[in-house]
Amino acid sequence: MDVIKRNNINISGKGEQALMFGHGFGCDQNMWRFVTPAFQQQYRVVLFDHVGAGNSDLKAYDIDKYGTLQGYASDILEICEEMDLQEVIFVGHSVSAMMGVLSAIKEPTQFKKLILIGPSPCYINDENYVGGFDRADVLSMLAYMEHDYPLWADTFAPLIMGNPDKPSLGEELAQSFCNTDPDIARHFAQVTFLSDNRRDLPKLQTEALIMQCAEDIIAPAEVGNYVHHAIRNSTLVQMKATGHCPNLSSPLETIAIMEDYLKV
Repeated sequence: MDVIKRNNINISGKGEQALMFGHGFGCDQNMWRFVTPAFQQQYRVVLFDHVGAGNSDLKAYDIDKYGTLQGYASDILEICEEMDLQEVIFVGHSVSAMMGVLSAIKEPTQFKKLILIGPSPCYINDENYVGGFDRADVLSMLAYMEHDYPLWADTFAPLIMGNPDKPSLGEELAQSFCNTDPDIARHFAQVTFLSDNRRDLPKLQTEALIMQCAEDIIAPAEVGNYVHHAIRNSTLVQMKATGHCPNLSSPLETIAIMEDYLKV
């Protein structure tokens, strides 16, 4: 298996400390383009695409392996092994945040810190837990994707992005969704939005930063607070950025918070 080709790995930067970026659903490593330049001088920046996204090797997509987030987490660990990355600082956006958590639980010595941007261990409301969606809403969304994926992308991308004053960002996210194979995207969405990793959070030993956006329909404030209380050694920062993709909508704030955390 060619891990580099499989995940379209790209490494740059002048530092020795590995800073690894994982993208969210329907996106690829290009979504970090406004953030990573700030870290090139000090870190070894590692970018990759999840299998099925971006320029990854679509032939490597296995519906059984990627039927849970653990399949993606195993890829992260294989990338670390293949590229000889030690004490990695992993930056995970959206669903990649949970992939990073699962990776660090499995191999705690592999990771130095986790930076979790808009994390959610469970997207579905459950008794006293607020995940943001009722199960019926998620199932309806998945059915919508099955019926007309391009229309779903055009409809939901601006809502996920937020920032209606910057419509080009929603358009870019919609285009990113549409650049993903529809069958893979639907399966990934099902795995993402029906996942429940709440019981995994207390197992995490790695220090973590939680970056919580305002007005985030995917990971509302209640979720950020839940993750913070569930992870023992965690720091929660409430961002001024709105929506679910501050790496695109508010890169300067994203960079500033990361830099401040990494100084410690």
